[in-house]
Amino acid sequence: MPSRRIERQYLSRSEADLRPIAQDVLGTCNSARIFACYGDLGAGKTALIRQICLILGVEDPVTSPTFALVHEYAGRDDMVYHFDLYRIRSEAEAYDIGCEEYFASGAWCLVEWAERIPTLLPETAAHIRIEYLPDGSRSITLSCLADGKA
Repeated sequence: MPSRRIERQYLSRSEADLRPIAQDVLGTCNSARIFACYGDLGAGKTALIRQICLILGVEDPVTSPTFALVHEYAGRDDMVYHFDLYRIRSEAEAYDIGCEEYFASGAWCLVEWAERIPTLLPETAAHIRIEYLPDGSRSITLSCLADGKA
């Protein structure tokens, strides 16, 4: 029997709003370990991921891994992998850097520009879309499986 998807909407007027949003995202998608983030350049993907990392116990500075493609952080209980796939040209490149192995590891995987690897993301991945609004705030839409199982 297929699982139902949970959808949540958030409004962020400033970076200060992101901490409680990140806490709710993790609590809502408590079985998900892979978070696929979508949004225009500068929409706030890295800022939200930074808050998720802080909640997961990452103590290192969290920055976008644009040139390295992936940063590895030690979290409180597990590794956290932060991907920025903006510069990849094909899913084959992501496959070559080992995305599937990271995703299968059971560690936290936070993926910016996830639209570049649609067929590599497992069905259990949570999806976060961030959009600019005309007043300068951000609309954040979360979608994840209710029980984390496909």
